[in-house]
Amino acid sequence: MDNIIVQSSSHSYQIIVAENIRFQIKKYVTKDYSSIMVVTDDQVAKLYLDDILSNFSDDQVYSVIIPSGEQSKSFETYYKLQTEALKHKLDRKSLIIALGGGVVGDLAGFVAATFLRGIDYIQVPTTILAHDSSVGGKVAINHELGKNLIGSFYPPVAVIYDVETLNSLSPSEIRSGYAELVKEALISNAYFFEEILATNLADLSNQVLIDHLKKGIRVKAEIVESDEKEAGIRKFLNLGHTLAHALEAELGYGVITHGEAVAIGTLFAMSVSEETFDVTLPYEEFKQWLIENEYPLQLPSLDIEKLIHIMKLDKKVVNHKIQMVLMKAIGQLVVVEIDDEKLHCFLKKFISELMDK
Repeated sequence: MDNIIVQSSSHSYQIIVAENIRFQIKKYVTKDYSSIMVVTDDQVAKLYLDDILSNFSDDQVYSVIIPSGEQSKSFETYYKLQTEALKHKLDRKSLIIALGGGVVGDLAGFVAATFLRGIDYIQVPTTILAHDSSVGGKVAINHELGKNLIGSFYPPVAVIYDVETLNSLSPSEIRSGYAELVKEALISNAYFFEEILATNLADLSNQVLIDHLKKGIRVKAEIVESDEKEAGIRKFLNLGHTLAHALEAELGYGVITHGEAVAIGTLFAMSVSEETFDVTLPYEEFKQWLIENEYPLQLPSLDIEKLIHIMKLDKKVVNHKIQMVLMKAIGQLVVVEIDDEKLHCFLKKFISELMDK
């Protein structure tokens, strides 16, 4: 098994990607924990919760099930999980296991980061999208004014990724996850990007998926090791997210998936990059791949000024100026400050082109 090791400022942790390893989780729980709380959602619980619980004795482990969807990344759900941890008498030698997609991972990770000033947690991703969110230790909940505005940097003690759980994903969740793999390919190299463009998401084999996941995870792992707190190149991982987060907030969380919003945001970043740097990027090829794989590119009527206002609430904004990750070429990214007037023009042109697709 080809495991990936990530070195954070506090500790190193393994990322294990394989089939059927949800039945071997106890093997990777290296400490003698006083108790374990598994956090999952109501969709994943029906499929995989019993598999996880079977690893441990009944008197040692508890489970909490939250509603599925982005709406659960709220202060109310966060507070509920803190209450459950207290009711079950978790202590500083307890463990939280986050079983699910990015919402569960972000939420349970933030609970772990703040319960008794921090306890261990393990990520057990069950979506393609969570290959990105489960690595690097960024944990958070949403505020009604923006996504992931309340959070912390808090690495897990392990990421255990059973790709067999991905077989139950809906087409929209597969699209969502692959948008983040596209992002990592664009950060990395043209070969990886072309591999993805040659992939039909309706006909994925586990072997192709494992290969793409490992490549994407290695891209992210290398970046977060060198820039854990997002002071430099880790900002490149926000490619496509400036517009994506604004779309999610404006349309309503859950109307389109996070990854579908990132796909639109990445296409927008390509468009802005071409105009800003007078370069030719694979914009049309990427747009065609999105269409062929049924990404929802048709947006409802949007108020551009309102979108810009939401974008300016993003945590990456500096001195009220929007910072966008742009590309001079695949593998050559930069962070550029975009003023409101230019951003308005870019958005107007981009949204018009999408409507004409």
